[in-house]
Amino acid sequence: MRPAAESPREAPEERPAHGRAGERDTRDRGGRAGGKGGPYWLHGLHAVAAALANPERRPRRLLLTEEAKSALAARVAGPWPVETEIVERGRIAALVAEDSVHQGAALLADPLVPPPLDEALARSAGPVLVLDQVTDPRNVGAILRSAAAFGAAAVVLQERHAPPETGVLARAASGALEVVPVLRAVNLARTLEALKKAELWVVGLDAAATGTLAEAGLSDRRVALVLGAEGEGLRRLTREGCDLLTRLPIAPEMESLNVAAAAAVALYELARR
Repeated sequence: MRPAAESPREAPEERPAHGRAGERDTRDRGGRAGGKGGPYWLHGLHAVAAALANPERRPRRLLLTEEAKSALAARVAGPWPVETEIVERGRIAALVAEDSVHQGAALLADPLVPPPLDEALARSAGPVLVLDQVTDPRNVGAILRSAAAFGAAAVVLQERHAPPETGVLARAASGALEVVPVLRAVNLARTLEALKKAELWVVGLDAAATGTLAEAGLSDRRVALVLGAEGEGLRRLTREGCDLLTRLPIAPEMESLNVAAAAAVALYELARR
């Protein structure tokens, strides 16, 4: 029997995001060296070190300053799978986003190939995060970092209304992009149904939900947690695809939580059950 909760079909058409959690909508302008799906520049010591340590990565070029080479060697033992090019910091700065802190390290690599959903679910017994039109690459990167910290099995993004895999996203993830599979859903409603068939409980975060996540009775359930973007929140069809809607118990004086902060709080709540 499903845990008692309000019916998602009774929700109003549009709401602020999950427990009043929102996101900035900014474009990722840097770190890409080709069209969608092409190789791109990862930058920053955390992101580059994690990518070099990931056997599923296909690196093409590695640009380092002398100082960064020593720092990277302390993090990832050689030999590395790609030849090192020693360059000045300005050379790297010209390749990545204008406001990016690259720490003297940049790696040109192909995007990761995501596993099928069933394979991702089999790799880990952790929860799954589903993002409904969350478009800011820094928010998605921060969510990946929390997902890795709390043992999530995967993060599901939409094929269209989500940021591509880029250096900005990878740096925000601080290595988590190499740890947590990122799946792309062409049809989010069908993906939610597939998660249900895999015996996950699809739980949406919605500011207007009656009960909190802690009160949802999910202690013996594997959860797919669905979060929406600022302003619109979860779309109507997405809410209708959830088994139940819950919220985070934030103070009424606060207008919202950032979507990445909301994801971290919700993952902690699920982890401490």
